[in-house]
Amino acid sequence: MPNSVLIVEDEENLLAAVKYALERDGYEVFTATDGANGLELGRQPIVDLIILDVMLPELDGLEVCRILRQDSDVPILMLTAKVEEIDRVIGLEIGADDYMTKPFSMRELLARVRAMLRRARMGRGANSPPRVLTSNNLMLEIDRHSVTINDKQVDIRPKEFALLTLLMENAGKALTRNQILDNIWGENYVGDHRTVDVHIRWLRQKIETYPNRPQRIITVRGIGYRFEG
Repeated sequence: MPNSVLIVEDEENLLAAVKYALERDGYEVFTATDGANGLELGRQPIVDLIILDVMLPELDGLEVCRILRQDSDVPILMLTAKVEEIDRVIGLEIGADDYMTKPFSMRELLARVRAMLRRARMGRGANSPPRVLTSNNLMLEIDRHSVTINDKQVDIRPKEFALLTLLMENAGKALTRNQILDNIWGENYVGDHRTVDVHIRWLRQKIETYPNRPQRIITVRGIGYRFEG
């Protein structure tokens, strides 16, 4: 699976240019144009690296970085139009891994992204086991964004992967639809509960032997869903 990069940038032209360059280099790319959405997406296990602008609406990039660092070690590359040393120092002190000042070359950006992902892989390999969730013949590898059943790869979309991760991390516990919406789509999501039901149906079609008689993702009537495996 390709590495995934989240770009949090409110300048539309720059956002489009960085997204294009990353996708041409083989990355899966997610985007956000304000700090609140960037924070929501940055907390998802599917993100391998974040490119984060400092000056953002809703929440500035420094605050997003500070909050993410409370429970995440995802690599963060900060971007800013400011040139003062104090901004770089603050960004690095609150947990950013690298810093680039606008304007910058796409070649240098891609080189830094590759280097940061390489360091992250080496660090995980040296200091911690891969994050893997298993249930009978189903295996979910968080770092690789991979799901297999009987060692056969399952084609799964980002929201489905995040949903399955949430359910497996809370195996045996009934999660309400509101809890699922808040965790996967964010507290500011304006849709309804049917979004959860639709994604559960899609997920069952991919991981259940008999989707109409599910054995892994159980419906808890009046509440939501529970993963049994």
